[in-house]
Amino acid sequence: MSQRFTGKTLVITGACRGIGAGIAERFAQEGANLVLVSNDAARLAATAEQIANRHGVQTLTRAVDVTDEAQVIELYAAAFERFGSIDVSVQNAGIITIDHFDSMPRADFDKVLQVNTTAVWLCCREAAKYMVKQGSGRLINTSSGQGRQGFIYTPHYAASKMGVIGITQSLALELARHGITVNAFCPGIIESEMWDYNDRVWGQILSTEDKQYAKGELMAEWVGNIPMRRAGKPEDVAGLVAFLASDDAAYLTGQAINIDGGLIMS
Repeated sequence: MSQRFTGKTLVITGACRGIGAGIAERFAQEGANLVLVSNDAARLAATAEQIANRHGVQTLTRAVDVTDEAQVIELYAAAFERFGSIDVSVQNAGIITIDHFDSMPRADFDKVLQVNTTAVWLCCREAAKYMVKQGSGRLINTSSGQGRQGFIYTPHYAASKMGVIGITQSLALELARHGITVNAFCPGIIESEMWDYNDRVWGQILSTEDKQYAKGELMAEWVGNIPMRRAGKPEDVAGLVAFLASDDAAYLTGQAINIDGGLIMS
């Protein structure tokens, strides 16, 4: 594999599972210095060790609550101090809960917005401070298919991911003159740990007296509606992110790109 990112520094939040781990693996394959961020310190350390052993790249880990402004400020300062640049920042940390709109706790709504949207803005803000001084950089934000259209029992998640697209477009306008591109990607159904949670909880809510969803049946039904007839994998998403971070995407900014096997075509 090419080494497009040798000497470049990537910061990625939500880095030790699912899509985030897939992105970290791809950039390690291409030689990047990695700043891996999660709120799961033990798993983060194990992920960093595995990646460093496989690919020989330099890593820095930070156990960070991305909704905590002081911790986010310290994160980017530490990344810059260690590696001397911040070239790519992928805002990937995210959470979801599933519930009827009339029984969803306010705390759940607020927490999803804080992690999925406010934290994206905080990380972009801090990363961009260093990128402006460099005169270059890539901000890449994780939205969702629900950033395109809402879905039942997750109005807060849809709102949070639509908000990510709004942040992406606004910052793209503001930062273009500094040589910084800002883009988002919108995954559909991806095989990850969130898959099991979605299958279990949505399956419970959607089960009726006439139809009971056993483990795996609901997700299989949804995957059947994907034109490519399969769920995505973290490495599918990682390939798109690597492109958005590369020189090949230098004239691409303010975009939100679906990666969902053709599930949503808009």
